Amino acid sequence: MIGWFEAVILGLIQGLTEFLPISSSAHIRVVSAFAGWQDPGAAFTAVIQIGTETAVIIYFRKEIWEIISTWTRSLWNKELRGHWAARMGWYVIVGTLPIGVLGLVLKDQIETVFRDLRLVGTTLIVFALILWFADRTARNKLTLEKHLSFTHAIVYGFAQALALIPGVSRSGGTTTAGLLLDYRREDAAKYSFLLAIPAVLASGIFELSEIGNGPAPAWGPTILATIISFIVGYLAVAWFLRYISTHRFTGFVIYRIVLGFFVIFAVSVDWIPPLG
Repeated sequence: MIGWFEAVILGLIQGLTEFLPISSSAHIRVVSAFAGWQDPGAAFTAVIQIGTETAVIIYFRKEIWEIISTWTRSLWNKELRGHWAARMGWYVIVGTLPIGVLGLVLKDQIETVFRDLRLVGTTLIVFALILWFADRTARNKLTLEKHLSFTHAIVYGFAQALALIPGVSRSGGTTTAGLLLDYRREDAAKYSFLLAIPAVLASGIFELSEIGNGPAPAWGPTILATIISFIVGYLAVAWFLRYISTHRFTGFVIYRIVLGFFVIFAVSVDWIPPLG
């Protein structure tokens, strides 16, 4: 079971890695394995992500309020339907559908085979290479307010759904999709964060009933990890958006590849079990 010390460490990891394109769920899984801790499981991971998403809500509170209020009023005020905030509301809804449907359909796999460290290591490497390609070929010119469409929202949505496999990275997958669509790095990342809010909150709330039951961690450590992930996550999202405005993703790509090969090697020589 997850104790107080493990909760602190995993909360820090969640906050530090959720918004970086390196996969927070993979890091929680890998660190737990190397530390000899029991796999905290998909429920624990989903619930503590509520903390980092709360950080996003507070950081983007003005934009989120404008989106919600304008979208709501546009339901009966036709003049507002062309406003970027009203359109963004629909784009977030449409972009959330793929991960919502696939999350329910693949629930058993998410909690079992998808957490195999051999798969985690492989996805870390493969999607690092895709991110590198996207970053090098992107024209970095489109903006959300002027160019986001329903088609692009659906592409973003399926990219986000890939993050059901630890190692892909929610922010990494959706940001990569944005780069391939030629969005600016900051805009691709920003929409990635906004798109994650409904999916992550819904997943976390859905898994709340699992906490304290069976193999899932107890409420106390889970709440502590969630609070820590909120505090650290707020600082991480602010730093990341400033960083990518002037830097490429090369450092993250190299880190993912090194970590991926190390995880696969560690499993192959029996340093850590592939599942546990």
